[in-house]
Amino acid sequence: MSTYLCALGGAATLLALGACSPSTPDPSAAVIEAPAPLSAEGDFGATLQAALIAAKPGETILLPEGTFQLTDGLSLDVHGVTLRGAGQDRTILDFASQEGAGEGLLVTSDDVLLMDFAVRNTKGDGIKSKGADQIIYRYLTVEWTGGPDEANGAYGVYPVESKNVLVENVTVRAASDAGIYVGQSENIIVRNSVVEYNVAGIEIENSMNADVYGNIARNNTGGILVFDLPDLPVSGGNSTRIFDNEIIENNTRNFAPAGNIVASVPSGTGVIVMANRNVHVFDNNFDNNRSAHVLVMSYSLPFTDERYNPLPRDLVLRDNTYGAGGNDPQGDLAPLAAALGGQLPAIVWDGVDRWGEGEAQPVNLAVQEAPEVGFISFGLGQYPIEPAAMAPSTDRPAGTPAAEPAAIVLPHADR
Repeated sequence: MSTYLCALGGAATLLALGACSPSTPDPSAAVIEAPAPLSAEGDFGATLQAALIAAKPGETILLPEGTFQLTDGLSLDVHGVTLRGAGQDRTILDFASQEGAGEGLLVTSDDVLLMDFAVRNTKGDGIKSKGADQIIYRYLTVEWTGGPDEANGAYGVYPVESKNVLVENVTVRAASDAGIYVGQSENIIVRNSVVEYNVAGIEIENSMNADVYGNIARNNTGGILVFDLPDLPVSGGNSTRIFDNEIIENNTRNFAPAGNIVASVPSGTGVIVMANRNVHVFDNNFDNNRSAHVLVMSYSLPFTDERYNPLPRDLVLRDNTYGAGGNDPQGDLAPLAAALGGQLPAIVWDGVDRWGEGEAQPVNLAVQEAPEVGFISFGLGQYPIEPAAMAPSTDRPAGTPAAEPAAIVLPHADR
């Protein structure tokens, strides 16, 4: 329901109550009117950008119904603004003729609500927010209508360097990096969303305290990724829960531009956990991911960041449902799988527990799945890899389950 309709409904309720009340209405009482939608006439992009610049804290900007061709990116730097369309299939901002290479919409202010519209065909990222605390992405679609292509923008929904991030009921298609990416942030919920035909469906990177649940990740290269990377302002990603998701048929070819970290993601992976700590993966449904349903790995490239730990630690896998998969491993998994008969089990660990000449560290991987759920460690031991030292094993590691992080509660989720 639009803000305008809600306001009308509220006004009608107040009038009805007034008619039944014996008291005399106060003629000085203020009447709050809902804002009118922006005019669709003329240069709509210029009209919308002018409204974003002139917005006041607490204001709602209503977008009209229609498909609007925009040639320039948009930006918002005012706190407390709501930007709302007529529906994600009714208000469409199309950037196919965008002249710059930036994002469709950039938000750099706090307490912003974005909802009920779509962004299409941006040259860069779809919607990006940076340093935007208490931001909400709700009932949005971001897509590249030509399908998977390395020329597509990298990220669909892209909050970064923020606290209290809510992404819900969002659909993203065909991003050349990640459909929904949350990076270098804290206190995050990504829920009830659909990501498809992206390289990475959902990615939580260098972030703390995230819940990812109720989502459908299908037909991506990789479904849900939890990474920690070196040389970023925020390091030491930890405490992510991935649960109650449908992670199915993530077999799209990897179309990321060469050099991107996700360009190495094997097509056909459901969940990848790399160099992150205290990650819990439970109550998900995995099916028809051709490389592996769950891939646990260390960061394999050289790094100089002294804060950085390239190993995954304190990972818990429990109570997931696993269908067919692992029957056609891709990318770097293909030669390893070939050496083991050509097929991989549901859960694959690279078996790395040290870097270079360093001492072995406790990875603490706890696999609490039914006995029939397959597991393999490649037993690589260390990076850089020494193939002669590879020691594959199907024995589950004797990890002690780490304490599960508390559920994320966001102060602004009911806005």
